[in-house]
Amino acid sequence: MSSYQTPASESPASRSVFGAPCWVSLSTYDLRAAEDFYHAVLGWEWHTGEMGDQYRFASVHGVPVAGVSAAKSIGQTSVAWTPFFAASSANETVARSQERGGTTAVGPISFPPGRAALLADRDGAVFGIWEGALVAGWEEWRRAAPAFVALHTRNAFDAAIFYAEVLGWASGAPEACDVQYEDEEVVLRSKGEIVARIHSGAVESAPDPAIRPRWQVHFSVTDVEACAQAAIAHGGKILSGADGSSEAVLSDPDGARFAVNSDWQAP
Repeated sequence: MSSYQTPASESPASRSVFGAPCWVSLSTYDLRAAEDFYHAVLGWEWHTGEMGDQYRFASVHGVPVAGVSAAKSIGQTSVAWTPFFAASSANETVARSQERGGTTAVGPISFPPGRAALLADRDGAVFGIWEGALVAGWEEWRRAAPAFVALHTRNAFDAAIFYAEVLGWASGAPEACDVQYEDEEVVLRSKGEIVARIHSGAVESAPDPAIRPRWQVHFSVTDVEACAQAAIAHGGKILSGADGSSEAVLSDPDGARFAVNSDWQAP
């Protein structure tokens, strides 16, 4: 198996932050219901873009922060939040994943202005990759809404090796993400900022999607309790936290999980 190498040719905008989370996307059964829910909970406004009516963009103060698509429209059959990682080459990234035991659900396929693929790591945690122009400037996107993404898996060290080889973490390139082991978890930094964490836990191999290895998206908010109460009022659930906590894990009416945090400060 070949080691990670950055392409010699000039690459698209995703190249500048390759390996880092650069977008988050929700697959859902009911686009309109999802728009209403996340507007109530997170204050997001919605609009269509180049990808048509089946993919809607959420924005905060005019900055695009997330997308939502109908389940099955891009190959997903269940509802879920999925983080997308920047890639210099979608084809090469998919090939590296397959070489290391990952699976490919979709792609790479073209979504102007770029190319995307949906993958799963060796333990089945689903993630996406994106090659192309970023929807918003990476720093601007980071300031607007997402805090970080976290992988809950069986073996953090093994998972870190997989993602490092597939996404080019700690590859030595100037733009590469830095990986460190801190307080019993793997911490990923891009441009000095924490952008992802990998935790090991007592995750069983049962088919229940609530307990299998998964990526979880965390959003920065000012009032966790208010978000939790809004979620309940609009058909969602509180899965953990809230009630005075600085973090809560919530689910929307279709069951997609996400977290809200009030103790993360935007750069």
